[in-house]
Amino acid sequence: MDNRQNSTNINWYPGHMAKTKRLVKEQLDLIDIVYEVIDARMPYSSKIKDIDDIIKNKPRILIMTKYDLCDRKETDKWIKYYKEKNYTVLPLNLENNPNLNLLFELTNKLMENINQKREQKGMLKKRTRVLIIGIPNVGKSTLINRLVGKKAVSVGNKPGVTKQLSWIRINDKLELLDTPGVLWPKLDDETVALNLASLTAIKKEILPLFNVCEHILNTLYKYYPEKLNERYKINQLDKDIVETLEKIGKARGCLIKGGQVDYDKVINVIINDVKNGYFKNITFDRIEEIKE
Repeated sequence: MDNRQNSTNINWYPGHMAKTKRLVKEQLDLIDIVYEVIDARMPYSSKIKDIDDIIKNKPRILIMTKYDLCDRKETDKWIKYYKEKNYTVLPLNLENNPNLNLLFELTNKLMENINQKREQKGMLKKRTRVLIIGIPNVGKSTLINRLVGKKAVSVGNKPGVTKQLSWIRINDKLELLDTPGVLWPKLDDETVALNLASLTAIKKEILPLFNVCEHILNTLYKYYPEKLNERYKINQLDKDIVETLEKIGKARGCLIKGGQVDYDKVINVIINDVKNGYFKNITFDRIEEIKE
């Protein structure tokens, strides 16, 4: 249970997400293993809250993508946290030299148990069928393309690229069921909602852009002040965040006629700097803030 006091009432649950959950449940009997994909920069916020209701007791591998972009010291605490809850956890850098052999090894190990039970019933070994599931824009499509070895599905740095469930054959022994990104019906934790918006897991229009930008600046200043200074030459945040935006706007040339700061442009610059990976080695979730 989260011990943070902030809450929100964002009811954002597109029809395709409800449909995806229903279709997954219909296909569940065909599934042997689940690849649950989360973002290493927000290992708590990016984990589907009602995932157990969707996948039931299927064996799973918790894959942390974007490990190259996270603060490993903080994210490794989350890896330990999930391992202590008996998750099989695999951090991956999908951009360079992903450790896919280890993923195949973990998958085969889980399948050994499944096939042993089949053999005991006089059944033959079977091709592994894996469900891949996660929130939007967490790297599912990139992972699939790495597994296939070529471009199999569309990839985009925005939520909602995958539109429907589809089976993809990786090789003679492995098939994947790709799914659109799903969330939970109500984003009732403001920090989680802002983390999701800051790291482009939900469309930025869902929350006021000013609030998302303010959250990014506050989080970076709290945990990574040196990165703010390096990127924007900001040593501290002003009490009124608008004054900080003005300084960043002038430094980055976000001006309109007459030399006035274009605040909309500044806000988009900051959000896009996070989106495009200019802030590396950052993790927004802190395990100390989560209390069971």
